[in-house]
Amino acid sequence: MKQSLLTAKEASSFLHVHPKTLYKWTDEGKIPFRRINRLLRFRPEDIERWPGRPAERFPALSEGLPELSLCLADYDRMLLKGGRSALGKHSKRWNYGFGTIYVRKTKGGNDRWYVDYQNGEGRRIRKVIARAKSREEALFALQEETRQEFDREHGVKRKVRKMTFNELATEYLENYAKINNLSWKRVGTCLNALKRFFGACYLSDVSPYLIEKYKAKRLNDALMTSSVNRELSVLKRAFNLGITWEMAEQNPVQKVRFLRQPEPRERVLTEEEERRLLEASSEHLKPIICMALQTGMRKSEIANLRWEEVDLETREIEVVKTKSGRKRTIPISSDLFKVLAELEGTRQSNGFVFQYRDPKTGRSRHVVFFRTAFEHACRRAGIKGLTFHDLRHTFASRLVRKGVDLITIKDLLGHSSVRTTERYSHSNREQKQRAVELLSKKELEKRPENVENQSHICHTEVSGKFDPLVTH
Repeated sequence: MKQSLLTAKEASSFLHVHPKTLYKWTDEGKIPFRRINRLLRFRPEDIERWPGRPAERFPALSEGLPELSLCLADYDRMLLKGGRSALGKHSKRWNYGFGTIYVRKTKGGNDRWYVDYQNGEGRRIRKVIARAKSREEALFALQEETRQEFDREHGVKRKVRKMTFNELATEYLENYAKINNLSWKRVGTCLNALKRFFGACYLSDVSPYLIEKYKAKRLNDALMTSSVNRELSVLKRAFNLGITWEMAEQNPVQKVRFLRQPEPRERVLTEEEERRLLEASSEHLKPIICMALQTGMRKSEIANLRWEEVDLETREIEVVKTKSGRKRTIPISSDLFKVLAELEGTRQSNGFVFQYRDPKTGRSRHVVFFRTAFEHACRRAGIKGLTFHDLRHTFASRLVRKGVDLITIKDLLGHSSVRTTERYSHSNREQKQRAVELLSKKELEKRPENVENQSHICHTEVSGKFDPLVTH
């Protein structure tokens, strides 16, 4: 395939010189070039073999461009053109010559970063960088986008350095998971298990067959299928990042089928069990259980709740530290209002809502972990197979039973999709029993007039005549 010719701007970027210097070399005949319709064009192979190009300073085109380590201020001094101009009331724009970065505000008041550049065909491309949190990250994404376009246009293939999975796992945890994932500790646990098996392997040596062997080993270790699938998800994400960071060429996990998981367990707390559980709970655990049943908040959200996020005047709770990173507001019910009003009288200086008195020192401390207290309360109440997260299931199921729509429940639980909410809204036995009873003969016999009316309406519609006495 014939390789494309380089423009003066592209050739000067390879040689790390200003375009004016390149024009001067062409005037003096120092560098080979072609003139097409008064335009200067350069062959990549001519530039690679050009004697005036020092090999130690300018590597071959096939080896790719050298990476520059510059701070944002250096990039601004070197490349930023025209300062910045407002695109809107809350928008800014930075033009770096090879592309542009601009930021806009979302409805929630967060920054959303965009890149704007032209591809090799001259077509304008504008796209949002979903994970960019700052201008530095948006600039890095813009460089990656334009470099990939340049490679595709000129057929440049860059060598991928051989890297072990241990190295990739470290990069994933330190430079991605800890920054972007609230549950990065769980990711670290999965990576540790993966490193014990794949650690010394080069990324190119990790094959689908090797991953299948890993699946079999983890199942032999008596690991649950959901835990194995979670580790495979982390492995898949690691390879995707490796491809983005040019550390890996392909993702072998894409050719591996995940294990089939059993249906999620259905455990909803009954009203009788709720009464026994509250009676068997310690004093500091009772308001926590009430909060879970009245709001559906997660365990971590309850533990990190502060008084500044609770507004007893408007009767609302603003959940800030959430799993998805998006804030949500939950109304306070009358029962929960009474509990919070009593707790406000014992508010402590550390600002956390839920406290307990240390038996050794007698001081109030922040309730961080309450799993042991909850398990002891379940044992004393004679309740089996119940976890604290099941209280969240109970909250959603009770709302469904009362006729609340799934969209409202989704917003209260903080889910991004209704499909996730459907997993929590289990229908109970009473609802199923009432549903099948609708088909029983006794129910049908109670409404003979409705059946006759429906039959009359059908006959009227078939005849094509409209009877004003018939209710349609």
